[in-house]
Amino acid sequence: MHYILQILPSLLGGAKLTLEIFFWTLVGSLPLGLIVGLGLTSHFKPLKAILHFYVWLMRGTPLLLQLIFVFYGLPLIGNGIFTLQRYDAALFAFILNYTAYFAEIFRGGLQSIPKGQYESAKVLRLSYWQTIRKIVTPQVVKIVLPSIGNEVINLIKDSSLVYVIGLGDLLRAGNVATSRDVTLIPLVLVGIIYLLLTAVLTFVLRKFERHYSYWK
Repeated sequence: MHYILQILPSLLGGAKLTLEIFFWTLVGSLPLGLIVGLGLTSHFKPLKAILHFYVWLMRGTPLLLQLIFVFYGLPLIGNGIFTLQRYDAALFAFILNYTAYFAEIFRGGLQSIPKGQYESAKVLRLSYWQTIRKIVTPQVVKIVLPSIGNEVINLIKDSSLVYVIGLGDLLRAGNVATSRDVTLIPLVLVGIIYLLLTAVLTFVLRKFERHYSYWK
């Protein structure tokens, strides 16, 4: 117990960075995912082609590779113009990656809305954006919420990949303590903290699902 109390502050410090990356990735990728999802359902073919390529690229390559490319590869382009700090590079890569996944989820939700909903909105003289905001989005949220929840759970675990560019997240803090003290106790604590985080997220997501369950 004395050893656990000694290493706990460093683990909690790493957990703080993990939660920051998790939070800002959601803040950036969820609205962008909805916008890209709307673009994927548009009738403007050049835009759809560009967005389909973007989604294919992000979903078809590992997030770890994308992190390495953003931090180590972009500075090689344009003589260092695109150099990013470690934290900024991690957020940029995570937002790009998760925007693509959320976009596909939102696309499926948008395409599941009957065309009659849009026609009824035209009869009511609602604009396109009013239709999206007041009629379509509330229904899409209910449809896509379970899939969004799965990606949110994955995000809290994927955040451990930032160790590859030298950020001191929760997993890195555990690895440092394990290597220094030659014991698996830090990694066990890391696993417990991840389990607690996912348990809290699962509880919150279930609350959201129950909130929207009256729309059937």
